Amino acid sequence: MPSVVGGNALIDVNLIIDKAGIGDKMKIADLGCGSSGHFVFAPARLVGKKGAVYAVDILKPILETINRRAKQENLANIIIVWSDLEIFGATKIESNSLDVALLINTLYLSRKRAEILREAIRMVKKGGKLIVVEWKNIASPLGPPAEERVKKNLLETAAKKLSLNLDEEFEAGKYHYGMVFTKL
Repeated sequence: MPSVVGGNALIDVNLIIDKAGIGDKMKIADLGCGSSGHFVFAPARLVGKKGAVYAVDILKPILETINRRAKQENLANIIIVWSDLEIFGATKIESNSLDVALLINTLYLSRKRAEILREAIRMVKKGGKLIVVEWKNIASPLGPPAEERVKKNLLETAAKKLSLNLDEEFEAGKYHYGMVFTKL
């Protein structure tokens, strides 16, 4: 079975930060953050003390790891949130409050992708961004099996139905594609 361990390490965090336009005083959420916090720690430094980065995951040990590292690095603006993203309204982040939500290597893990998108969109404010990065639908030595990968065209169709505008598609690495959506 192909390995998915370290998939986020294949994606340049600076590219995602640039595409998301992350800056001072913003509220960001990494939805399905994973134990490395690859897209938690760099944004936390950029949003500053008046900003916030929510590290959201369903696995409590992952969140404990992120929390320990946040304390070690003295990043008080990282907020740990345990949640099941498949349940609308379950994530303890206020509706319409986020400047940016990140779904990076998260959707392929679930069969309830539309529900996860709805929950992400609920938290993003009007005019805010949703960044989705997923494994390309190509044969590759890394990543999940082909049948678990998220097809871009299905993501675009779902996004339109959920009041998202596709602003940009981008190469997120050799094995990943990225999409930048704005909430209408």
